[in-house]
Amino acid sequence: MEPQLLHDVADSVATVVIHHPAKLNAMTAAMWAALPPLLDTLAADPGVRTLVLTGEGGTFCAGADISTLRDSPEKAQALAVRAEEALAAFPKPTLAAVRGHCVGGGSQLAAACDLRFAEEGSLFGVTPAKLGIVYPASSTRRLVSLVGPAAAKYLLFSGELIDTARALRTGLVDEVLPEDELAKRVTEFTRILVSRSQLTQAAAKEFAGGRADRDAHWSEQARGSGDTAEGVAAFLERRPPRFTWSVPFPG
Repeated sequence: MEPQLLHDVADSVATVVIHHPAKLNAMTAAMWAALPPLLDTLAADPGVRTLVLTGEGGTFCAGADISTLRDSPEKAQALAVRAEEALAAFPKPTLAAVRGHCVGGGSQLAAACDLRFAEEGSLFGVTPAKLGIVYPASSTRRLVSLVGPAAAKYLLFSGELIDTARALRTGLVDEVLPEDELAKRVTEFTRILVSRSQLTQAAAKEFAGGRADRDAHWSEQARGSGDTAEGVAAFLERRPPRFTWSVPFPG
């Protein structure tokens, strides 16, 4: 099978799989280019309430396919940044499920997700210093927002790999799972996400991302959504809520 991004939707969860096992799921230029339109399609699907990004087999993503950097490193980096920004802008919750190596472009993609769950034994690294590449400003800022300036400098200056214990300690990952329990936990947690209010999630995602000019917009959305009334009623009636507000998608 050619290197590609595979995807499916089940139980309101879209799963995108980085599939290039011959090179530890390294991202080719075609794969970087394919991610933004795929995300647009999934974002527009009202049946999708959350998205999981993972890698084929025992590796998340070993970075960019280095062979794609020979001709035009600038073009390759631009494709990666466009894909990263599209993932960060996905309007519904996103979760990276990490096994094995999550390095270079793999860490770039994982950092663009809202949450990161990792299997014990996974390794993380941000490796542009090994190739003499200037890490993009947007990617650097995103990394700093996750782990802080000191940890970001450690990763960027050295290109060294860190284990899950250090990744958890620095905030690069949110949960570490024992071997063979990652899939079960991701299924369990995405089921929780799917059951919650998309209104709350969408507003929180914007606010956490630094958007500071949409308070009035979200207050208006809350007033017209019915989600608050439904949530309170469900709590008092001791039943699961049936939230109806969904993320609008232009076009």
